Amino acid sequence: MKNRFPTRTAAIALFVILSLMVLFHLLVLTGLVPYGSVWGGRLRSYGQMVRFEAVAISVNLLLLAVVRAAAGGWGRRVPRLLLRAALWLMTGLFLLNTVGNLLAHTTLERLVFTPLTLLLALCSLRLALGSPAAAPAPDSRL
Repeated sequence: MKNRFPTRTAAIALFVILSLMVLFHLLVLTGLVPYGSVWGGRLRSYGQMVRFEAVAISVNLLLLAVVRAAAGGWGRRVPRLLLRAALWLMTGLFLLNTVGNLLAHTTLERLVFTPLTLLLALCSLRLALGSPAAAPAPDSRL
């Protein structure tokens, strides 16, 4: 897996997809994407949607920070054990999210977000198996 799927590719994929996820959640917050089509179609009120979306955006920003640190983009080293633990937690989170998307009431989540979260899990796994402290920065703009 290491030779066929470089850490640089995994880091770039994670950064791009997570950035797009933040944008998607912002579109839900603004009402451009109806909140009935997210969170498994289980949200019952506007207030509940705002709380869920605020948490989703915060978590995605935290995950982006982990990816940037794993790619060496902070300019200083983050403890290797902390990065590995965070990347393994991300892998587990995305695998659980994949199962949740499979069980969602909405077609959007089942058909679009199931493969997307599976890809995020694989990219996170690749970084977790690699050497986060030594991984090259995917791009200097990260």
